Amino acid sequence: MAQGARPLSPHLQIYRWYLTMALSIGHRASGVALTVGLVLFIWWLVALAGGPESFAVVQAVMHNFFGWLVLFGFTAALFFHAANGVRHLVWDAGYGFDKEVARQSAIVTLAVAGGLTILFWLLVLIVA
Repeated sequence: MAQGARPLSPHLQIYRWYLTMALSIGHRASGVALTVGLVLFIWWLVALAGGPESFAVVQAVMHNFFGWLVLFGFTAALFFHAANGVRHLVWDAGYGFDKEVARQSAIVTLAVAGGLTILFWLLVLIVA
């Protein structure tokens, strides 16, 4: 039973990338990023309860360029996951399945997530 050079099943190399496909993959990736971020948040809480010495270690790790970049990525993942979750709730209600509507809702999702992330960090920088 020779199969030749055919793939066993359609794969990403065969399909053309669509925005909705990228957002679906991004939704899963942002869920993983949020899980990792929550582990860091738990580390921060444990250090806070552990006293000034342990909290100073966490603060030293997070108060540099890499720490700020991780926090920015966490908030971007949070807002993207939330906006895309609302989009999925609309789909669960049975709306927005047309190709053009799905593409437009994807653009709105990216705009909302990006806008909320930038707004959040502008507020953080103003207050800090």
